[in-house]
Amino acid sequence: MKKSFILFAFALSIIACNKVSDPKETKTAYVDTSKLLEESTQAKDIEAKYKDKSKVMGGQLDAEVTRFKSEAADFKKNAAANGQAWAQQKGSELQQREQQLNYAQQAMLQQLQQESGVEMDTLVKTYKKIIKEYGKEKGYDYIYGTGEAASILYAKDSYDITKEVIKLVNDKYKSEGKKEEATEAKK
Repeated sequence: MKKSFILFAFALSIIACNKVSDPKETKTAYVDTSKLLEESTQAKDIEAKYKDKSKVMGGQLDAEVTRFKSEAADFKKNAAANGQAWAQQKGSELQQREQQLNYAQQAMLQQLQQESGVEMDTLVKTYKKIIKEYGKEKGYDYIYGTGEAASILYAKDSYDITKEVIKLVNDKYKSEGKKEEATEAKK
């Protein structure tokens, strides 16, 4: 009798918890967030922007590295001829320059990572907002995210709306770009 009562209470509590919505009426889907960021035009544009910026900044640094290598080669040639005191002083100067170049390279990489990180964070927030609006419009109860930071361990492929969301964000990005071009053309 006691066991029956406990089982009945347990079953009742499970039913009460599930009363929020009927699972058969719940509309769910998921978006592969990694794929979304790989295939969306705006994310590709951000990536290309920072690749270009990296090349420009890296080009300036490469010129300094080339000069340093040239000076280091000259140092090796002239070290014996100019004496030990000169070699120690010049060697110390070269070490300091090498260290400065390393710091400059690290600072450049850090700056690029920080700037691109801010833009990507903004993009992710924008995409979350778009997905939320999409979910409301399409009547979804839940839209989950998969990818590197997966919150789903398994889902049927029929619940995957990634392609639809990629198309939506790309279309929205293109239309915003046309608005910006029109605004710039009026100026």
